[in-house]
Amino acid sequence: MSENTVWFITGAARGMGVDIARAALHAGHSVVATARDAAKVTEVLGEHPNLLAVSLDITDPGAAKAATEAALARFGRIDVLVNNAGNFYAGYFEVISPEQFRKQMDTNFFGPLNVTRAILPVMRAQRTGHIMTISSTAGLAGVDFCSAYSASKFALEGWMETLHLDVEPYGIKTTVVEPGFFRTELLVEGASTIWPELSIEDYDQRTQDTITAWRSMNGQQGGDPAKLAAALLTLSAVAEPPLRFLAGADAVETAERKAADLIEQANAHRELSSSLQHDDA
Repeated sequence: MSENTVWFITGAARGMGVDIARAALHAGHSVVATARDAAKVTEVLGEHPNLLAVSLDITDPGAAKAATEAALARFGRIDVLVNNAGNFYAGYFEVISPEQFRKQMDTNFFGPLNVTRAILPVMRAQRTGHIMTISSTAGLAGVDFCSAYSASKFALEGWMETLHLDVEPYGIKTTVVEPGFFRTELLVEGASTIWPELSIEDYDQRTQDTITAWRSMNGQQGGDPAKLAAALLTLSAVAEPPLRFLAGADAVETAERKAADLIEQANAHRELSSSLQHDDA
């Protein structure tokens, strides 16, 4: 990629998306920063000659296409896509309503699909590009009280791993970014976090205890979003970016535990697992 690249960032009005947009602008890149309301992007990032703020609801495929066209009209190309926009429907499976679960998947899974589907033809025509999708350590290992959220991130992981195989022949790179706990707005109630709608007595005390604990955690997370943004800029400039980037020491620990668990499970019933072929195979 050239020194001046065009970044297309979703969810850039708050949280990690703001830090990524600021880092890209500071490095001299052009940035298409999107949010549901473009005015909010301008509020936090200000006016900049290399910045285009665009309104985008990622759950709307038509809006994704329109935002892509606006980016091309302004900058002529798109080099880096950062699928960052998302939210968090917290709760145990039985107390997350079916409607909440679908909304979680619509935003965190189908949203990035919509945006990527709009932008991929541009990158294929260019025969270059880099798709970064923000997942989570909850997409590597199931997390208590995160049934819908983990499901959406596990889905993202599977899609991104196979998307790499789809687009690599056209010079397009992919990276799944798996942050641990970062001091973002993910746990801000009403903005990103939505508590479960349903109530079941068996879960009520656990739910309240967990909500209280997570409220106290907000603003205390160890990860620095500005440092993560700088890391993404570094990865975008390397010839062979990683297919998976573990963001934070806690993310590395989660991956190591998951890898060890998988090896243990593979060995636990190896003989039985390996005995299932047809006798003539």
